[in-house]
Amino acid sequence: MYRPTIFQENDLGKLLTFMKDNSFATLVSIVDGVPCASHIPLVVTIEADVVKLTGHLAKQNPQWQSFAAAESLAIFTGAHAYVSPTLYEKQESVPTWNYIAVHAYGIPQVITMADTPELMHETIDKMVDAYEATYQKQWHSLSDKYREGMMNGIVGFEMTVSRLEGKYKLSQNKSHVDRQNVTESLLKSPDPIERNIGTEMKKNLDLYE
Repeated sequence: MYRPTIFQENDLGKLLTFMKDNSFATLVSIVDGVPCASHIPLVVTIEADVVKLTGHLAKQNPQWQSFAAAESLAIFTGAHAYVSPTLYEKQESVPTWNYIAVHAYGIPQVITMADTPELMHETIDKMVDAYEATYQKQWHSLSDKYREGMMNGIVGFEMTVSRLEGKYKLSQNKSHVDRQNVTESLLKSPDPIERNIGTEMKKNLDLYE
């Protein structure tokens, strides 16, 4: 990801919070020399400063078969907003777009029901706990035949993150007055997504002096 220094965000806690809040990610891998992407929920965990991503794909999805060949990239994105040049003090200005994104790189390790059934059970339990813990009881009340059939139809994975890149593009390259104008404009927007970016800008307004 292109990250000019002024837009870089390296605070691990801040990045992890963002990833967890926006965990429906895009996982990109190289399959037969061509980029291949899947849109999937990921569970984000950290232990001893090691970040891990857990998820699964349909077994029929060819993407998992190329996991070992090269790094994959998980892209986490959140709110974004168009920024009008009319909000700047200088007339000679152009439009831009404010947004937050986090890129996580690593090699996913495949988990299958056939090879590592205990690990597959743990993987699914972890995902249920993350997204709907109250469903856990119902899931385990289903017949073994049904549950195992479902798990045989997917391929789980755990990806240890080798590199994490955060980009918070929130008008840091503009004057304080410009940032205030953009923030106030976005907070008044009828679009809730734009208001979210306005909220992020307001939280960071005084950090870029």
